Amino acid sequence: MLTIPIYDTILLPEVTFFFKKEVIDSWHTTELVVGEHLVFALLRDDIDIRDTELEDVYPIGITAKIESIDPDGNVKVRTKKRVNILGMTKDVGGLIYSEVEERPEINDMDEEEMRERFEKLRNKFLKFVQSYQWGLWARGFILQWKNINEMACSMTGYFSITWEEKYEIVEVDSEKERFELIEHASYAFMELADVAEGAELEQQARNESIYREDAIKKQIEILQRELDEMHPENISDVRRFEKLISESGMNETAEREARKVLNRMKQEGQDGHEYGMLYDYLDFVTSLSWKNEEFKPIDLDKAEEILDKEHYGLKKVKQRIIEQLAIMALNKKQSGSIILFVGAPGTGKTSIGQSIAEALGREYVRISLGGVRDEAEIRGHRRTYIGAMPGRIMEGMKRSGVSNPVMVLDEVDKLVRDYGGDPSSALLEVLDPEQNNNFTDHYMNVPYDLSNVLFVCTANSIDTIPEPLLNRMEIIEFPGYTATEKFYIAKKHLIPRAMKYANIKRKQLNITDTALRKIISDYTMEAGVRGLKKRVETLMRYAAVQLVKGKNEKLSVKPADLKEYLGHRGYTHDIIEKKSIPGVVTGLAWTMAGGEILFIETKTVNGNGKVTITGQLGDVMKESVEIAISLVKDMYPEETKALANLDLHIHVPEGATPKDGPSAGITIVTALVSLFTGRAVPPKIAMTGEVSLRGNILPIGGLPEKLMAAVRAGVKTVFIPEKNVEDLEDVADEVKKELEIIPAKKVTDVLNKIFE
Repeated sequence: MLTIPIYDTILLPEVTFFFKKEVIDSWHTTELVVGEHLVFALLRDDIDIRDTELEDVYPIGITAKIESIDPDGNVKVRTKKRVNILGMTKDVGGLIYSEVEERPEINDMDEEEMRERFEKLRNKFLKFVQSYQWGLWARGFILQWKNINEMACSMTGYFSITWEEKYEIVEVDSEKERFELIEHASYAFMELADVAEGAELEQQARNESIYREDAIKKQIEILQRELDEMHPENISDVRRFEKLISESGMNETAEREARKVLNRMKQEGQDGHEYGMLYDYLDFVTSLSWKNEEFKPIDLDKAEEILDKEHYGLKKVKQRIIEQLAIMALNKKQSGSIILFVGAPGTGKTSIGQSIAEALGREYVRISLGGVRDEAEIRGHRRTYIGAMPGRIMEGMKRSGVSNPVMVLDEVDKLVRDYGGDPSSALLEVLDPEQNNNFTDHYMNVPYDLSNVLFVCTANSIDTIPEPLLNRMEIIEFPGYTATEKFYIAKKHLIPRAMKYANIKRKQLNITDTALRKIISDYTMEAGVRGLKKRVETLMRYAAVQLVKGKNEKLSVKPADLKEYLGHRGYTHDIIEKKSIPGVVTGLAWTMAGGEILFIETKTVNGNGKVTITGQLGDVMKESVEIAISLVKDMYPEETKALANLDLHIHVPEGATPKDGPSAGITIVTALVSLFTGRAVPPKIAMTGEVSLRGNILPIGGLPEKLMAAVRAGVKTVFIPEKNVEDLEDVADEVKKELEIIPAKKVTDVLNKIFE
């Protein structure tokens, strides 16, 4: 039997209804014939009827007979029986045919009772449509119902029940149960309509009140705006913040929060105890730049010119910065790694951030993180606390006035972790490009986009920076300046700036080159130029006194004058000894102030094999001593067997200065070999490198600074680990020209070369 799948429609026996023939035509072109019997199968889900299979329909359907088809394509059918659908097939044209069997009805309801209850229900519907003034069409529609089945089929689209509940009406075999289900659905529909009508009337009254209130408020707002324009000096805080919020370009969340705070501020009034706190919040969020700045084209030639003008040397650092700017120029947006500048104080880490900002044409802001121990310093305080403030990051954004500044986070290695939280963890979100586009400061409590900020971090050392934070940054090391570089930095930058600050003309003061070099060598001890800057400023102050008193019209500073101008020599660097002594060897060390040489001194005295280590050495350096002793005993068993009756003393001079690190390992080994063999090491030979028990020389850090110290001390030959050869690229050419640099892979390479 030809089958038509339908969905969400109640069909029951002995009901007449119409459908458009075009419904069938859209599915498949077929010729319907008056008198033909059909099966209406009830779909489980709303699917394309062309895809219907047996499992897609409920097991009970309705047969119907076509009674007429008019010229307009309206098909009149009369339903007959409920049937069980036993099988379903499709022909080659896609038409569906079903195998069915009649499903019997259970006639368990008295006809008189059914008629009375049906009339009662129909009258209820007539009163219902009359009270809601649905019109004559609805009344005529209801009067056409002749039985409960016709009522259910006509109301199928109005009942507020699910399709499964509608199918239950079709499925039930008992006439009484079916009647009760239809009756319940009908009364529920009318009750819901009454409730909805009442709610609608109540809502309408409420809306009218709201509309009236809004209209009055708009009138007041228009009048207030006119008054503000006439007397801008008297504009209220509320009106000012309303205007600022509207023009700020905030994201939806931020604007919603700002208007919420503004409404509280209105309710508080100027005499309210929370008014000041609310005012401060709105003043802060409206002072931020919420709009994305237009990306400016990057001129790499100009950037190189600015970097070269402001900073002498630092070739590798400048190259890496130019590479970052080139990537940004290609992407036309902020991109690339977070840069971490690592180096000794005074090497230009912070000031180069200013140069980057100038090269990009952006605002510059610096945030010092040294000593920050509270997480709230980064994320801000919650506004529930008294005296709450935004974090340093958002405070810096406010200070910059733009959404894309160059932000230098100074001294990230000096963050402190304690009971106040872990500020380095809070900094992770700030520096993570995957998260910082929705950074939420606790004080603001709304997201802010930091993805357009170019972050530059600085540190003196990476040792104290937590690994998760360090992984988000690319390390660029700032080597210490050579004496020559310091000389030119002073000539080109430090002296002109200091003279300008003191208002001393060039014709009034001349610092000779020899005097300047003596200041660098005898009055400073650092890898950077901060101390040199202070000495130059001291010179300027002394010269200013002389010029103001009129003692001189022009001053010329020579080496002999430095004692008078600057006092006694501030620092003395170690220099190599003039004569060789067995057991004494020159090593190289890295300090926060740059490189230095150190002497490893060894001596034996009568005793019982005791080893004494002095010079305030750290645990790592003490371990290097133990490794060196074991290694030398293994390599020179004959020479060291007398140690059973001797005490060994190892000393590193300048005991007041703490020393640590593994790079003195090869120096200690060589000193011990020199002591036990009685063969002295020439003073002009120095070395650096960690050693293992297998006699391997392992790589070390701070090579550029150590080699500069070697040149300054008069060393001519330096042994370095073979794995540090690549680091020679970072060493100034003038330093390499002064030294014979010998790479060594094993301890024996050094010993054989020294002792032939």
